[in-house]
Amino acid sequence: MSTLAHTMMTAARSADSGLAGPGELDRYPYGEAPAADRVGVPSWDGADQELGRVGRRASGSRGRGLHGQLVQQLGQMIVSGDLGADRPLVPEEIGQRFEVSRTVVRESLRVLEAKGLVSARPNVGTRVRPVSDWNLLDPDIIEWRAFGPQRDDQRRELSELRWMIEPLAARLAAGHGREEVQQRLCDLVEVMSHAMAQGDALTYSRADNEFHGLLIQIAGNRMLEHLSGIVSAALQVSGGPVTGCDRPNEASLAQHARIVDALGTGDGAAAETAMRQLLTVHPEVERVVPAPREH
Repeated sequence: MSTLAHTMMTAARSADSGLAGPGELDRYPYGEAPAADRVGVPSWDGADQELGRVGRRASGSRGRGLHGQLVQQLGQMIVSGDLGADRPLVPEEIGQRFEVSRTVVRESLRVLEAKGLVSARPNVGTRVRPVSDWNLLDPDIIEWRAFGPQRDDQRRELSELRWMIEPLAARLAAGHGREEVQQRLCDLVEVMSHAMAQGDALTYSRADNEFHGLLIQIAGNRMLEHLSGIVSAALQVSGGPVTGCDRPNEASLAQHARIVDALGTGDGAAAETAMRQLLTVHPEVERVVPAPREH
């Protein structure tokens, strides 16, 4: 190994010291792809030049340091189709392309494998998996799809899924209300009202996110509660169909308030209706949820 390569790898490890040490690398089952398969390895030269050095990315990427940034980069490339299904991913080549250590590459591939984006098998190596194997409910994948070529489909699917999940959660929550939760929901509506008056979109978004997440958590259904990440991810994805949550106004605030009032009186039907009205796509948008799917 050249002195330059050794220096680069050492620096990358130091920047992300929370990962496995050099002695733990062989515990990860990503073997190098057989020579015959390396004809189809991905060409990194056509990728956006901004992806060239992961260390230059902004710190806003999910995860910490080089590890989180590489997960973000590779995940986006897979979801966008830049790295198609069954393409071999050789850790050594990824490390050279993005100028990161083997440790960072292998830990990043481990995360992507957990999301269903890649698979690793002995004597075969690491390959990109087809869309049918992806964990499409993973918040990262939701975000990557929402800002990639599949953005329109992703945002429509999210709107439809929320339309199925949240009205039911609102109905169930009406039977599980607690005084402190009721007060918190009231407070959140006030925060959204004040934020809207001040033109503070960030505060409004955070309060709205907490409102919908809390509603699902008090529904009393643990399986629904596990879907709260989908709602959170959907609320952070802008564009697409415009619902009452996407376009803050007096009508949107009124629907939030009606949901809170219905929960306070234990009226599940009213809470469900208010939530459906809040999530219904505005008339000026071509598609109204839930419209019949076109075939």
